[in-house]
Amino acid sequence: MFHTDRRLWIAVALTLLLAVAVGCAAPAGAPPAPEQEEAPAAAAEEAMPAAEEAEEVTLTVWSWRTEDEDAYNEIFDVYEAANPHVTVEFVAFVATDYNNILATGLTGEGGPDVAQLRAYGGLQPLVEAGQLVPLDGKVQTLDNFTPDILKGAMGVSDGRIYGVPFGIQALGAYYNKGIFDELGLSAPTTWDEFMDVLETLQEAGYIPLAVPAKDTWMLPIVHDAVGAPRYGGPEFEQKVLAGETDFTDPDYVASIQLIQELQPYMPENVVGVSYQDARTLFLTERAAIFIGGSFEVGFWRNEGPELELDAFQVPPPPNSVIDHSLTPGWMDGSYGVNANSDAIEEAIKLVEWMGTPEFGQLFTEKIKQMSAVPGTEPTDPLLAKFAQFYAETPTPYLLLVDFRYGDPSGTTLLGNGIQKMLLGEMTPAEVAASLQEGISQWFKPGGQ
Repeated sequence: MFHTDRRLWIAVALTLLLAVAVGCAAPAGAPPAPEQEEAPAAAAEEAMPAAEEAEEVTLTVWSWRTEDEDAYNEIFDVYEAANPHVTVEFVAFVATDYNNILATGLTGEGGPDVAQLRAYGGLQPLVEAGQLVPLDGKVQTLDNFTPDILKGAMGVSDGRIYGVPFGIQALGAYYNKGIFDELGLSAPTTWDEFMDVLETLQEAGYIPLAVPAKDTWMLPIVHDAVGAPRYGGPEFEQKVLAGETDFTDPDYVASIQLIQELQPYMPENVVGVSYQDARTLFLTERAAIFIGGSFEVGFWRNEGPELELDAFQVPPPPNSVIDHSLTPGWMDGSYGVNANSDAIEEAIKLVEWMGTPEFGQLFTEKIKQMSAVPGTEPTDPLLAKFAQFYAETPTPYLLLVDFRYGDPSGTTLLGNGIQKMLLGEMTPAEVAASLQEGISQWFKPGGQ
């Protein structure tokens, strides 16, 4: 951290030193006295490095990525090598506890200098509390990002940008290529082929779809990965935001019904299957397909390096509004600066670097996620496939991107509703009605 008193002391000392040197200088042409020749030079030599060298500073970076701690430390080693006066301390917390820990940490001493920030609606409480430094006008690398990406780091109330985006996530279906090869299967390109694959897997004794329904946050992910073409993807987004339709639209109801139709291919008693249970079913090759996000690539590589995995886009279901596959995606989060940091200037320099291609490429290679920085390319072939899908047929992960700005959030409402549907307690139409009713408590179409 910086110390103003120390800088002031150094400046005064140098001024006095200069005055002494000028006063003691010998007249032109006169030989200097030995003691006067060396003393001022030695003092100046001793003082100059203190004036020129940057002040030592330690920047604390908080994150919810406990599994990536070593990788982040390697990334920040690169920054420290180029900025020898800076030490970056990366501190990660359990993801489920992070929001509360960060909100407390930003209120006073002991908090981070730089914080990993949730996107879209998850960012707004920190903005409203004045806990973050607006970065637009201060961080030039923000110009590298498109408005769609920056939306996730923007304060709704003031339109300012509060974070440098770090990642993009996309949704799709992972599959075990070894199992597919064993059964003579290939990645489906039509809905009929998709259903045939599920039937063949089930007949061979595999669980076709490793879906977790106990952890409800995964259910909207499965829904959008399967149902976005059915309800209309970006076309529906525009209409629902403008108030031209709502979530009781028959096409949206039909997209929810798809999850009910796929339930026979999910694990038995699926509502008791957690996210970790589902991942274990896939890793142990009891299940052949896992519908999820690009954020899982690093986990599969670390936990199942021997598995031959590939990915496909879920084909468009019958009667889809969009006649081709879609890849839902979103800006995953950003890095912002604590308004109470004692090292705001250096923290801004760090997050500015995090908007450069150098950081972006390090991020995608070491974290194994898609970087939000333009011009970066995943080197992992599985991650590269998700990047290709998203580049070719993108659509917003609707309820996260647009409907997490109030309480109850869209993802919470849909997740809870689909879980009840899988238990036989709600119909698809009732799930959609519940979603619309909850959203209407805070969402006003057309920005009204």
